[in-house]
Amino acid sequence: MKPLNKYIDHTLLKPASTRSQLEKLCTEARDHDFATVCVNPCWIEFCKQQEGSDVQVCTVIGFPLGAMTSEAKAFECRDAIAKGADEIDMVINIGKVKDQDFDGVVHDIKMVKEVTGEHVLKVILETCLLSDEEKVFACKACMEAGADFVKTSTGFSTSGATVEDVRLMKQTVGDVCQVKAAGGVRCFDDLKAMIEAGADRIGTSSGVALLAGQEAVGY
Repeated sequence: MKPLNKYIDHTLLKPASTRSQLEKLCTEARDHDFATVCVNPCWIEFCKQQEGSDVQVCTVIGFPLGAMTSEAKAFECRDAIAKGADEIDMVINIGKVKDQDFDGVVHDIKMVKEVTGEHVLKVILETCLLSDEEKVFACKACMEAGADFVKTSTGFSTSGATVEDVRLMKQTVGDVCQVKAAGGVRCFDDLKAMIEAGADRIGTSSGVALLAGQEAVGY
């Protein structure tokens, strides 16, 4: 198993986030050698300019609703990569999942995958809005479209990740995709439980607290 710090995407996606808060996020990520910082696209270039760190920069696309056009998502992704993003977390078209429109969901993801190329692509399912059947459907669409990860949540809907969702997603994707749990990781025991259930990455704004055995205070 890799070191716990390398599971963490250190996250700040609140719309009112300030430059000083982003600078603190990057400093913490560098000091703890987290996997990535996960930030809104307007902060990609700022985070890439932080010196003395090999922490990757992750950004979000089609966030947080996933209901924009596939062309808009692809354009946003192309711009993000041009600005230096290393990893992309896109929101799936939730309505098309609920309509069981497999081809539409796959097309939406593929439009972004064609742009990401060798960059890591994670697809956010927003599991709190889906039935178990729909979660499996969405995971299968992600595999078909060539996604690298399936991810539970945006952190901006009704709830975040659960151990049960992570386990179901991992059982569905097997070794074809990795799994990211985001939101709902409130303490060190939660962190361990998500990893044991099959999570390969954890999205949280409280990575420092979690590793110190303290209660999470945010996403």
